Amino acid sequence: MIISIIGTGNVGGTLAKAFINSGYNVVVGARLPLSEKSKALALDIGQDRFANVEEAVKLGEVIIVAAPAHLAIEATKSLGDTAGKIIIDTMNVVMGRGPHGFTNTADAILANTNTNDVVKCFNTTGFENMANPQFNGSRADMFVAGDSSRAKQVAIELAKGIGFGEIWDMGGNDKFFLIEQLANVWINQAIFQKSGRNIAFKLSRR
Repeated sequence: MIISIIGTGNVGGTLAKAFINSGYNVVVGARLPLSEKSKALALDIGQDRFANVEEAVKLGEVIIVAAPAHLAIEATKSLGDTAGKIIIDTMNVVMGRGPHGFTNTADAILANTNTNDVVKCFNTTGFENMANPQFNGSRADMFVAGDSSRAKQVAIELAKGIGFGEIWDMGGNDKFFLIEQLANVWINQAIFQKSGRNIAFKLSRR
């Protein structure tokens, strides 16, 4: 499986390194020539893993979009032909900063691409916890939402592959907004309530 990651910021860069360290084949889609942020990531994972966005999409079976939320439409349109591809959306609308005309980023992706295999995952915790989901002998949980069972299955495999514990299915496309609200709970507690970024969700069963 080839994973194409669109975005070289904290989330995109961390996921790229986590997947590579777990044995996955990763290509990073970026604007060429590389920005300073992309160059820094290239030093870690190798510049040979970089391609322009459309080429990265052609190579990848799974496309992970990790752009700023307000650029969700622009980022999606830059993907080109996504027929047959799985798209995993990692973005969140925070404090109203999101794609114009949409309450969440996954709906914006679906409206601007030609695949229905779109799910939202890797959005409910900080990038530090994606690099290391281990917490005092247990593993942080991850969450996924979307109608596509095919895309969900892949997202669950990838989340477990980089060390997350239970992967909770939150439902279909109608839960895109809800899973973003879970992300906002984490952001509120970690940042605005000053609990620190090294916290993550873990649901317990009785």
